[in-house]
Amino acid sequence: MPHRRTAQPGGTGDLLQTLGDLTGRILDRIKFQQARVELAAALQRQVLAGELPVLPCLHAAGRYAPARAGLDIGGDWYDGFHMPDGSVGFAIGDVQGHDVEAAALMGQVRTCLRAVATATTDPAEVLRRTNDLLVSMDSGLFVTCSFLRFDPVTNELADARAGHVPAVWATDDGRCDIVMNEGGLPLGIQAGENYPSTRRSLTDVGVFVLVTDGLVEGPSYPIEEGLERVAALAGGSACRSDPDELARRIIRVADATGHSDDAAVLVLRYGGLQQQRQDEG
Repeated sequence: MPHRRTAQPGGTGDLLQTLGDLTGRILDRIKFQQARVELAAALQRQVLAGELPVLPCLHAAGRYAPARAGLDIGGDWYDGFHMPDGSVGFAIGDVQGHDVEAAALMGQVRTCLRAVATATTDPAEVLRRTNDLLVSMDSGLFVTCSFLRFDPVTNELADARAGHVPAVWATDDGRCDIVMNEGGLPLGIQAGENYPSTRRSLTDVGVFVLVTDGLVEGPSYPIEEGLERVAALAGGSACRSDPDELARRIIRVADATGHSDDAAVLVLRYGGLQQQRQDEG
């Protein structure tokens, strides 16, 4: 006698119901994740959208490249703004992580730096006060950052860094250095941290280049090699090239690192700009 298959009570119906519930949950999670990505991207666009200050003796340019993994956004940013005493502030930084929380904290750090700079424009003090604010927020994330103050009257550049990648300084007379000045801990780790500052007079023609670690370091790519490549691009006659073009060339260094992290570059080109614009006119 042939075997007759008997339907299990509710078997097919229960299975279809379970599959429907799982599908609904997956779709809800996808929509939630898409919303997180859109929010993070919007936060990042807001931070990077502002125009950098342009002075007769200094022109700034920046570039950003998102990470190739994760949410395609991250915590790298750069900024530049006029300060109450007539000087100009510039910042570049990297918030730990590649998610909505990193993008949100990035916006908070940028706001903190600008707010603190209304009370003091000394880079060391700006970083110290911003650090104490971030520690009090207890976000659980840390931030590396460099903050610079340029005085257009004296042509003095003062800078301080909080655990951030060293800058590259190149002049048109052939000098090119990786600036290994002393710094402090990243922001948000320990209250009361001090940040030494360095002052230098910007004469003749040159560039000051700041980057984030995603541009110069990768899993099999040492940071020293990345900084040397940036120095090679910034040195020599490149000092007199258009800052936007130089920033575009430097951001491509990230391709050699494997580019698993997001990357940013800020180029400050100084000296000779006023005469150059008159010649071009």
